[in-house]
Amino acid sequence: MSDLADGNVPSCDPGAGPPEIQPPPETVPGILSRLGPGLIIAGAIVGSGELITTPKTGAQAGHWLLWLIIIGCVIKVFAQIEFGRYAISSGTTTMAALDQVPGPRLRVNWILWYWLVMFVISLGQLGGIVGGVGQSMAMSLPITGDFNRLLDEQDAWDKQARSIRQELRGQESPALASRNLKIREAVAKDIEQRVAARIGRPRPSWRTGDDFSWAAIFTLVTIGLLFNGRYALVQNVATVLVAGFTVVTVFNLFALQCRPEWAVSWTDLRDGLSFRLPPAVEALARSPLATGLATFGIIGVGTNELISYPYWCLEKGYGRFTGPRDETPQWAERARGWMRVMRWDATVSMFIYTFATVAFYLLGASVLHRSGLDPGGNQMVRTLGEMYVPVFGVWAEWLFLFGAFAVLYSTFFVASASHARVSADAIRVFGIGAGTEAHRIWWVRALCIILPVFSFLVWVFIPKPDKLILASGIAQGMMLPMLAVATLYFRYYRCDKRICPGRLWDFLLWLSAIGLLVAGGWTVLTLLFPALEQLV
Repeated sequence: MSDLADGNVPSCDPGAGPPEIQPPPETVPGILSRLGPGLIIAGAIVGSGELITTPKTGAQAGHWLLWLIIIGCVIKVFAQIEFGRYAISSGTTTMAALDQVPGPRLRVNWILWYWLVMFVISLGQLGGIVGGVGQSMAMSLPITGDFNRLLDEQDAWDKQARSIRQELRGQESPALASRNLKIREAVAKDIEQRVAARIGRPRPSWRTGDDFSWAAIFTLVTIGLLFNGRYALVQNVATVLVAGFTVVTVFNLFALQCRPEWAVSWTDLRDGLSFRLPPAVEALARSPLATGLATFGIIGVGTNELISYPYWCLEKGYGRFTGPRDETPQWAERARGWMRVMRWDATVSMFIYTFATVAFYLLGASVLHRSGLDPGGNQMVRTLGEMYVPVFGVWAEWLFLFGAFAVLYSTFFVASASHARVSADAIRVFGIGAGTEAHRIWWVRALCIILPVFSFLVWVFIPKPDKLILASGIAQGMMLPMLAVATLYFRYYRCDKRICPGRLWDFLLWLSAIGLLVAGGWTVLTLLFPALEQLV
């Protein structure tokens, strides 16, 4: 496999080959020429979280959770850099580093056992993403047209269902109109059963259909590209597509300001940055804040990106260029220099994905929320495309389908490559396979086949992309406190004193860790006590 950034044979172990010690660049142009890992991560980040769950949160909460979205993007970068610092200075991969964190052990550290659970659920997220790719392609380039006919049938069903719901609600007794939560749920279930009996639901779209076929095609394409090592070319093309669609999205957001009914007002921004919770929405089965916190686990540098970022830093060569740690002042100087490059890399990518995420969120809040639309199921891609209709009109659907394909497929591709590297290393840390470089490369190649196929099969049997992605967000959110603890452990117990950061950095790192603890803790509490969602 070719290295994405430099075209070298990949190695997660800086000491696997001859030392390639190099002095770090001192000038800004020199630093910019050495960026790469963060841009790879940005290509994966501007995907399911930004394109799907961020607008979904905006659709449910309006502008009220803008502050949470911004914090979710910015706050994790300090933990990301601390993970990268430890990898560069020690040459230790993330799996091996997490195995060093104190705590109960059963063959490996307790954190790695939870990572294994989260990892499997994350493959479901990739299933949701490749399902979104299949939906966008089925809508834009139908093979038989059955998926588009299914959507039309569902549109007609929804219109009839709304009409019948209004009719049935008009017949409700005062007792059934009570605001008691349990009664409202019983009423909704009763109405749904009667509506389904009178109309009948359309057939499911999985197992057969254009979306299934396109998802299968791109799963095979991904396997072929990853296995044969054509990574740099495809990643560069995907980056251009994602960048182009992000520019269009930002233009769309600014163009909405010319339409008063869709414009983002100063009042909207004030509400969004007021650190307040959204008002309750009775029609939703899930509170907007709960969706927002699940989104928090995905947007920005999510749990998977925090774990995979050091691998890309090592593959880029930051660790090899620094050289094996020794007691000489030359090593400390090189380490500080290459860590400066890594900080630039992480910070530049943070600005890129934060800007894109805010744009997607404001579109969801301004268009979908005001239109009463909530993207999900087979209608997910079509509903998200409504964000572009006020500006682009009849071209909106085609524009969004192009963007959905570019953004989602780049995420599927990059995430599959990252998962292959991380899981191949995990096999070594768990003691299942030998730790030689040849064995690692063999496992990376094998997992480039196994993981995309598994993700695709998850979507085949659970054809609900938004639910799969949100489930992964919850699982990743639950791991955030564990990574916060690991980050602080690396900083205070494993960091070479010659390259320790200053007090301001420590303060920001603690804020990052506290934010990760709060988000993950809330996720756990709402899972254990679902009634908490009704309190927000």
